[in-house]
Amino acid sequence: LRVTVEECKGKVPIIVGVGTINPRSTIAMAEQAARLGADASLVVTPYYVKPTQAGLVEYFTHIAAETELPIVLYNVPGRTACDLLPETCAKLVANPKIVGIKEATGDVSRVPELRKLCGPDFLLYSGDDGTSMDFCLAGGDGSISVTANCVPKEMHEMLLAAAKGDDATANNLNGPLDLLHDRLFLQSNPIPPKWALNRMGLIDEGIRLPLTWLEQQYVAPLEEAMRAAGIDIN
Repeated sequence: LRVTVEECKGKVPIIVGVGTINPRSTIAMAEQAARLGADASLVVTPYYVKPTQAGLVEYFTHIAAETELPIVLYNVPGRTACDLLPETCAKLVANPKIVGIKEATGDVSRVPELRKLCGPDFLLYSGDDGTSMDFCLAGGDGSISVTANCVPKEMHEMLLAAAKGDDATANNLNGPLDLLHDRLFLQSNPIPPKWALNRMGLIDEGIRLPLTWLEQQYVAPLEEAMRAAGIDIN
């Protein structure tokens, strides 16, 4: 995080993931992120314990009261077994510390519902690259993206066009990225992105257990997607 702040502070917003299953741990990490210069906290719904919607309201309200940074909610039920519903977001948006959501269900129909319930200033970020273009065309503000780790400029241009409602340009820019969106999830994220970044010469080989390095049968399909996206790996 210190390196990120040194390199990126003032250039792009630094949103740091701090969410855990334990409120005390979440608060401690949010405080650390603030001390180190982050701009906002990304707080995922508590995983494994399957809280109620009322419990989610109390949880996020408590985190907001005990921490300094603005909060971006993170809804990814495929990983947490907990779905933060739009009507629950509508209750949380009254808290000025809660400024947006990373919505990773892949359900684009939620965008107009969230916009209607949460208002024009509540930030709506996609957390699903395969539907991020449609998410922004439907009224979303952008994406907290996996694909952008490999093709940041291309993703930025595509999402900017989509957020402006330029359907033709967005589709034209997204076409070469479609296969990469899909194949960066051939195995659990972040296995394929880390392998891809290593293949591009940007990071060293290695990943923390229980994740393991990309299996050999996925190498050629991922390389195919990288080349389709215009990444030079020859």
